[in-house]
Amino acid sequence: MWRYAEVLPGAPPVTLGEGMTPLLHARRLGERMGFSKLYVKDEGLNPTGSFKARGLSAAVTMAKALGAKTLAIPTAGNAGGALAAYAATAGLHCVIAMPADTPTANVIECRAFGADVRMINGLISDCGKFIAENKTKEGWFDFSTLKEPYRIEGKKTMGYELWEEFGGKLPDVIVYPTGGGVGLIGMWKAFEEMEAMGWIGPDRPRMVTVQAAGCAPVVEAFEKGGESSEFWNNAATIASGLRVPKALGDFLILSALRASSGAAVAATDEEMLAACRDLAALEGIFAAPEGGATVVAIRKLLACTEVKPDETIVLFNTGTGYKYVEAWEAALKSKVER
Repeated sequence: MWRYAEVLPGAPPVTLGEGMTPLLHARRLGERMGFSKLYVKDEGLNPTGSFKARGLSAAVTMAKALGAKTLAIPTAGNAGGALAAYAATAGLHCVIAMPADTPTANVIECRAFGADVRMINGLISDCGKFIAENKTKEGWFDFSTLKEPYRIEGKKTMGYELWEEFGGKLPDVIVYPTGGGVGLIGMWKAFEEMEAMGWIGPDRPRMVTVQAAGCAPVVEAFEKGGESSEFWNNAATIASGLRVPKALGDFLILSALRASSGAAVAATDEEMLAACRDLAALEGIFAAPEGGATVVAIRKLLACTEVKPDETIVLFNTGTGYKYVEAWEAALKSKVER
């Protein structure tokens, strides 16, 4: 990731080798679905197993440089694991607030890295409230999504990498699983920067958000023409990274979707798990449910002719399936029973 140091925060990097993840041509899956140029950007191969490593590398880099001592973050799982790892590398303390039903692997890794883990009854929004209510008296620096300016700087490198991996071009369509949505917002920022530097013109990939049917505030807002989303009550999905009832940057996500003539699609848990099995069996990619959701989205968009079979399409698998053992057990059990 730090190959793009000129457009990243200017401090000695706190790095574990994140970034430059594989862009895989999904030929077998594409053939089955009817696409000739279908690609998967596999962010599950980052340190700590998700794209969150990018943002936390950049943010912890600046936190250390600016003298922060204890970092605190609300998380659905993967962001907490990444912060714990990078804080350990930097020699900083961190507090992780996560829902009590967070996948076991996320809890274990945070504690292994030495983090102070607080299990909260509720959703990530409740974890955010816990951090906000305690940060001042405890002396914590709040690392919540878009509460500091550097996580987005790390995540924007996904956009730079696509440009580089496609030989100085961008794909026609990018499908991104959206919880907090900072990855999508970051890539949109990268495209603006690349245009300002003369690397690309004004054309943009069509950005597609995919959310869980059990927690789809951005999809609902997009369909209703809203500029921001409403809080999603009773959010429920096995894709813990998508269980975000209200994204702080929802207005930025919706703006990018509309500016790019993009789309917003919802996927059920059953659809995600079936798509994960396809990614594994056809492409050797052991994806998180969030990654499976992108397969569901592109299949639905093809059915309603919002994408074309010959377009260059990139699906983002944002995390490794190894973090979701409970979900995969359910998926494989369901397959056996059928």
